[in-house]
Amino acid sequence: MLLSLIVIVFAVIGLTLGGGGAYLLSLDGSPFYLVAGLVFLATALLLALRRSAALWLYGLFILGCLGWAVSEVGFDWWQLGTRGGLVIVLGFVLLLPAIRRRLGPLHRREAAVPASALPVAMPVLVALVVAGYSLTQDPYDKEGTLDLKAATAAPSYGGAMADGEWHQYGRTPYGQRYSPLGEITPDNVKSLKTAWTFQTGDVKQPGDVGETTYQVTPLKVDDTLYLCTPHNWAIALDAATGKQKWKYDPNVGLNPDRQHQTCRGVTYYKDPTAAAGAPCAERVYLPTSDARLIALDAKNGAICESFADRGTLHLEQGMPYDPAGYYYSTSPPVIAAGKIVIGGAVNDNYSTHEQSGVIRAFDVNSGALVWNWDSGNPTETAPLPAGKTYTVNSPNSWSVFAVDEQLGLIYIPLGNQVPDQIGIGRSGNVEKYSAGVVALDMNTGKDRWMQQFVHHDLWDMDVPAQPVLVDLTRNGATVPALVQATKQGDIYVLDRRTGEPLIPVKELPAPASTIAGERASLTQPISGLSFRPPQMRESDMWGVSLIDQMVCRIKFHQMRYEGQYTPPSLEGSIIYPGNFGTFNWGSVAVDPERQVMFGMPTYLAFTSKLVPRDQVPAKGQDEKGSEQGLNRNDGAPYGVYMGPFLSPLGIPCQAPPWGYVTGVDLKTGEVAYKHRNGTVHDMTPLPLPFKVGVPGIGGPMITKGGLAFLGAAVDNYLRAYDLASGKVLWEGRLPAGGQATPMSYDLNGKQYVVMVAGGHGSIGTKPGDYVIAYTLP
Repeated sequence: MLLSLIVIVFAVIGLTLGGGGAYLLSLDGSPFYLVAGLVFLATALLLALRRSAALWLYGLFILGCLGWAVSEVGFDWWQLGTRGGLVIVLGFVLLLPAIRRRLGPLHRREAAVPASALPVAMPVLVALVVAGYSLTQDPYDKEGTLDLKAATAAPSYGGAMADGEWHQYGRTPYGQRYSPLGEITPDNVKSLKTAWTFQTGDVKQPGDVGETTYQVTPLKVDDTLYLCTPHNWAIALDAATGKQKWKYDPNVGLNPDRQHQTCRGVTYYKDPTAAAGAPCAERVYLPTSDARLIALDAKNGAICESFADRGTLHLEQGMPYDPAGYYYSTSPPVIAAGKIVIGGAVNDNYSTHEQSGVIRAFDVNSGALVWNWDSGNPTETAPLPAGKTYTVNSPNSWSVFAVDEQLGLIYIPLGNQVPDQIGIGRSGNVEKYSAGVVALDMNTGKDRWMQQFVHHDLWDMDVPAQPVLVDLTRNGATVPALVQATKQGDIYVLDRRTGEPLIPVKELPAPASTIAGERASLTQPISGLSFRPPQMRESDMWGVSLIDQMVCRIKFHQMRYEGQYTPPSLEGSIIYPGNFGTFNWGSVAVDPERQVMFGMPTYLAFTSKLVPRDQVPAKGQDEKGSEQGLNRNDGAPYGVYMGPFLSPLGIPCQAPPWGYVTGVDLKTGEVAYKHRNGTVHDMTPLPLPFKVGVPGIGGPMITKGGLAFLGAAVDNYLRAYDLASGKVLWEGRLPAGGQATPMSYDLNGKQYVVMVAGGHGSIGTKPGDYVIAYTLP
């Protein structure tokens, strides 16, 4: 009975690998899977005939499979294991005495002496030795050390506040995500304990959109933390105990047309002209998912009715189109020179009748419009007259801005015009002002310089991250720099006065489009400091077994792929890095004292398949309007199917690692180290601690104590890393996904680290409503 079952298993595997392997070979793929299928079928036949030759054949196949695997991927355990796992398991099955007793030179039901185990046992032993050796190797790891001793004597943080405060999203207008606190160090961080936990009560609702996420970084002012929740509640907490001081609910409701339901932060402001203790002398500005900006009294959460329309600024004003749920701000605005400056997110790829991507500055006290910069009409920055509207569907900015008040500049990371994957008919202004950073004069809104990072973007390569401002030592001189992380994996280091590169940028050839009327740029820029992945090969395809790995190889050959910037196509294209990007809104953290950077590059391939307008299904059928599924692009000649490049089992087709941590010396532009980050603990049915290197979305923080803190990965942990080496020194288990950016503050001489754990709908981490503070005992 057992032997008959094994024969069937070998035959089914053989037919599957043989059929798929033949098709793969017809696509100019590897012949191995066809050969493997034939070996499995031959082994099944020999087993059915009860011939011991089955063991010899299969033993030789184990050795051949091992040699093939090592020739493709070297001694990478995670790729060797999936190539050989099924093969070795079946080898152990053939070693069972119950099987070997039925095998021999003659037909027989069972022999007193089983057939020799050596033909399979020795190859299995060799394979296990190779596997053991590969467990000690990591071909993707880069060891190294950042020099943390060479510190700047008087670093510029970009904002005047006590070291223990955190007044803006990235702590200061420079967006460095750096805390000048040093109580927690590499020597004592292992003793970090939970100080308090607060649950907001804002949990994911059954009617919420898929991308309901908790991404907030709290602010700390005096003895209070200020934060928002996914449904835009504003909450003030006691910084010592985590107890709620006040809560304001703007009642944004649920709207299935919103692409995102999130809030990354609130904005704090102290009016220098107001009397101490006067109502609204200190304010918290709350952006909402129904396109409002609300001013609240920081002391009690009451609405500041002197601002705009009885405390509420309606951001839909001046928009040419205004369907509910299509426009809102997910990121906190910035305040500079008496103005509050805000952009907005638009629903990607719903329609060409989108709101404008205008950037607007309002008087921080009255809410009156001071200037507007519309990339569709960039020279006219005077306040839009009543009855007029901004440019339809101009590139927007949904991330956080950075400010240099001494230079009088606001730095805006720009996205693209909808639809992202089709560039037919874009205007000259759209071609210029998209997928880059623009520096605007904070008093007039005029653009002073523009640096583009993707030409004629067809891949949703919005610049997602807040620019980081830092003063760098270059050739013995101090240069005001801007560090910009991008989805495509480049880190651009620019002179923030002029936009000129401090680390060289060059143009590389890029593939052409095959779509009529479309023109992909034939070159694309690349920075001298880059985390772009190498071009994928068929051998990079992955799976938990030979079978799903073979399916991924077939899909790889069926789609168009000519490296990064392969344009979307009718047959489907592989987009790598994909829509989530190598870096996203979490940006990078920069230490202005040591002039080093810590970041989390992530690698996930996506696919993009254009659909002619007359073939786009009727509304309501298989449409997502997000990173996965059908994006309709109403008004454009094509819709597009997008999504991660996944195997039939729903895991990435590309081999891990999918996520790293890295440290960079910004003075030289050299990468010091790059390590796999995160485990599959929360990606599999069993809580396995395997350090594969997993994807994530969120941001890091650096402290003066020589540590970097980061959640973000799809396993639910907050980790502390040695900034010098990138090694994990401590980790705290989170009750939900940690897709936010941590912050740190001081209260009564004690340093705290705060992390929000609420999950992320797009990557499927566990939802929650937790705010957790850690400190030393």
